[in-house]
Amino acid sequence: MSDGNDAENETAGEGASDGDRFVVGIHVTDSELRFVVHVPSDIDSGWRDPDEFQQLVEEITWEQLDRETTLRAIATDGEPGETVTLGSVTLQPDGTVVDHALSMPTGDE
Repeated sequence: MSDGNDAENETAGEGASDGDRFVVGIHVTDSELRFVVHVPSDIDSGWRDPDEFQQLVEEITWEQLDRETTLRAIATDGEPGETVTLGSVTLQPDGTVVDHALSMPTGDE
């Protein structure tokens, strides 16, 4: 029973079983670096505590990337007001990691 849009929905992370795709980045200010999580507008209702899933996204990010090296690179090359995107983490409400696409900033941005 497919309408032919399954691949489209899977790519966009819109199917309930596919999880929700959270884009992560580091926002640069004059005095600090802030870890930011962009939450999808159509987030699954199974997420009850925003702090909980944002913390989980951050933990997964730093499991995949070297935190110190990443932040040092952004502090060196980032401009105040800029948000450097590190990629995305796709999770289900039970905390299952469906996918992640994270990478160190290249300095070319």
